[in-house]
Amino acid sequence: MISDIRRYSSILASPGSDLSERVRRSQKFIFILFLVLLNSCITQFVPQIEEEKELLVVQGLITDQHETDTIKLSESLPLGQIDKEKPVHGYSVTISDNLGNIVYLSETVPGTYVTPSSFQGVIGRFYTLHVNSNSVTRNLNYESNPMEMKPVPPIDSLYYEKTVIEKANPAEFFRGIDGCQIYLNTYDPESKCRYFRWDFAETWILRLLFPVPNQTCWISDKSHSINIKSTVAFDESRITRYPINYITNITDRLTRKYSILVNQYSLNEDEYIYWEKIQNIAVQVGGLYDVIPASVQSNIKCIEDPTEKVLGYFSVSAKSSKRLFIKDNFEGIIYRYGDCPTDTIPYVDPPGLGITVWILDDEPNYTPPFRILTDKKGCADCTVRGSNVKPDFWEDK
Repeated sequence: MISDIRRYSSILASPGSDLSERVRRSQKFIFILFLVLLNSCITQFVPQIEEEKELLVVQGLITDQHETDTIKLSESLPLGQIDKEKPVHGYSVTISDNLGNIVYLSETVPGTYVTPSSFQGVIGRFYTLHVNSNSVTRNLNYESNPMEMKPVPPIDSLYYEKTVIEKANPAEFFRGIDGCQIYLNTYDPESKCRYFRWDFAETWILRLLFPVPNQTCWISDKSHSINIKSTVAFDESRITRYPINYITNITDRLTRKYSILVNQYSLNEDEYIYWEKIQNIAVQVGGLYDVIPASVQSNIKCIEDPTEKVLGYFSVSAKSSKRLFIKDNFEGIIYRYGDCPTDTIPYVDPPGLGITVWILDDEPNYTPPFRILTDKKGCADCTVRGSNVKPDFWEDK
C-alpha cells in the first residue's frame, strides 16, 4: 500500500505538470487514503473473559424514616451488550431483624419490591435481606450480611455561594458569568456516625416566553454522582463546607427559582468501602485493566452456591434531610427557549396542528388576525420536560 502511494506521488510529480497542482492533488489523495485505512482498522474489541452470563443484581435501601423502602432485583448483562435493566419477576423478598421480626415485601412492578407502609427501621437493630428465586428448575436463596442501622446527625446547614465563571468586563458591557456552589455542614457531637453518604433531588421552575396553556412547569432531577465522606481520621465527626452540588450557567436551573433536597445517610465501614470502590470506577477513564464492577464485593451471597457472585448492595441507613431554596440573580445564565423557531400565519388552523406544529400565541384582534407557530413542541408545552402540577413543598415567596 505504501509503495502504491509513492508510485502515485511520482506520477503527479512527472515533468510537464504544474507543480503546485501536483502537490495539492497528491496531498488530497494521501489524506483520503489515510481516512479509508483508519476506518477499516477500527473494530469493536470485546475481551474474552470468564464471565457469568446472568448475575443477580440487588439495589436496596431501608431507613429509619416512615416511608416506603424499595429493593430492586435484576440480572446483569454480558460484556458488550447494551446497558439496560433486566428486572427479575416473581421472587420472594423478606427483611428480618435481630429481634426475630420479619417483613414481607410486595412486587409492585417487575423487579421492584417495596416494604409495607407500616415498616420503619430502628436505629441500633441489625437487618438481613432474604431473597428466594422461586424457581422450579433451580431454586436459589440469597442472603445479606446482618447490617446495623447506625444513627445519623441532622444536617446543620445547607447554603450556596456564587462563583465567577468569567469575570465582568465593563469596557465591553459584559456583565460576567456566574455559577452556584452548594455546600453543607454537619456535626455528630457523639461521634457515633463516622461514615456519611449523600444524595439529592433538585427541582426548578421553567416558564416559557409565550402565553401557552402549559407555560409554567416544575422540572425535577436526582443526583447522578456518589457523595461520601469519612471522619475517621479526625478527632471529631465534623464536616464543613462539603461541596454537594455545583450548578453552571449552561443549565436553566437558576433562571427563576431552584430547590434542592439533600438526604444524609449513615454508613458502616464496609458499605463506605463499597461506595468508595464504585466511586473510583466512576471517575476512572475505563481502561482495559481498571477495576470492573463485578470485582466490587457485595454484602449478599447465595446460600446454595457461595461461589456465585452477586452484584449490588443491601444498604441499611439512618437518614436526615434538609431543603434549600435559591432565588437570586445569576449573571450569564442561559435561557434555552429564547431562540425557539417561529412562524406567523393567518388566523387559521394549520395542517398538522398538535402533531408537527404548535401554537405559541393567538392575535385574533389584529388586522388581519394571525397566529404564531413553532415546530418544536417543547417551545409551546412545558410538560415536555416537567410537570405543570406545583409540588407540595414549593414555596411561592
